[in-house]
Amino acid sequence: MLKLHFAPGTISITVAIALEETRTPYAAVAVDFANAAQTQAPYLALNPKGRVPVLETPEGILTETGAILEYAGQALVPGAPFQAAKMREVMYFLASTMHVAHAHKMRGSRWADTPESHADMQAKVPETMTACCVYLSENFSFAPFVTGETLTLADCYLTLVLGWAEGDGVDMATFPQLNNYLAMMRSRASVQAVISKGMLAA
Repeated sequence: MLKLHFAPGTISITVAIALEETRTPYAAVAVDFANAAQTQAPYLALNPKGRVPVLETPEGILTETGAILEYAGQALVPGAPFQAAKMREVMYFLASTMHVAHAHKMRGSRWADTPESHADMQAKVPETMTACCVYLSENFSFAPFVTGETLTLADCYLTLVLGWAEGDGVDMATFPQLNNYLAMMRSRASVQAVISKGMLAA
């Protein structure tokens, strides 16, 4: 059986949503961030980067959200090359831009050392996260899923990342399309399952 190492509310929950969508059996193992378990030797033996997610598979260990999604959620990858590329367009944007913008709120030490620099990064988060929401709303169809009529891995990814926006200072009332999308996704059995397991806040 697959074993997913996760921390509640983090990007690792994207993988859990995909596993639930595909009805793939898995064991969920919580990583105790409060006690810095991700920095301790047992976890670092799984992932020297000290981050989640980690997926233990029969073939070996996988890290990095996008790679794990591609392995665990092949059924959610479109067969048509262009549609598959559109899915990855969303996923790469989330990984390289929107997730990074969010991380500046709490993880400033990854990029700078002084408290003043951290405060400056935190102050910028509402602006950069709002810009990400503008980009998404103006460039993808949400008809009803982010790239069209069919749910893909990008939707599993976006459901988690978009859920951070309001807490990051985005006025979500100005994005009714994104609000409706998030409500629709959170009503799905897959998301309700991870909520019921305590992996994601209701």
